[in-house]
Amino acid sequence: MNAMQEHSKPSSGELADVAWHISTKSENGGGSCVEAGPLGDGSRRVAVRHSHRPCGEVIVYTRAEWEAFIGGVKDGEFDFSATT
Repeated sequence: MNAMQEHSKPSSGELADVAWHISTKSENGGGSCVEAGPLGDGSRRVAVRHSHRPCGEVIVYTRAEWEAFIGGVKDGEFDFSATT
C-alpha cells in the first residue's frame, strides 16, 4: 500500500466499526476531548476525532505515526506547560 492509499479518507462503513476511546484523564473534565480508535479494515490505521463532534472530520494515522505520537507523549515531548 502506498502513502496516498494509507492516508485516504476512511469510508463511513470503516468509521462505523471503530471502537472509539477517550482518555480517562478527559472523560470527566467536560472540556474538549479527543477520541481515537483503530479502523477495522485490517490496515492498522488509527482514526482520531473530536468527541463533541462525532459526525465531524476524522484524521487517520498509520500505525507507525500513531506509535511515534504515543511514544512522544510518554516521553514528555508534548508537555508544553514545562516550556512556557
